[in-house]
Amino acid sequence: MMQDFGQQALIHIVVHVMFLAAVWWALQSFKFDLFVKNPKSPQAMLLMIFVTIALAYLVSSFFLQYLESSLMLRYIWQ
Repeated sequence: MMQDFGQQALIHIVVHVMFLAAVWWALQSFKFDLFVKNPKSPQAMLLMIFVTIALAYLVSSFFLQYLESSLMLRYIWQ
């Protein structure tokens, strides 16, 4: 039982980090200089980090909920 929790925690951590890297990579092509006064300032970089974290959390949460729901489908026929 506890091993299942450990495996689930490891999967969550790996998925969150994977989507964090993917969102950061995808946002590198976005032109923030159109929306920010000084795109090289610390405030702009902090905003980029916060946007990355927020988007990565939303995407990874969707993925993990979809995974959990699909795994629960096996209990329909029992």
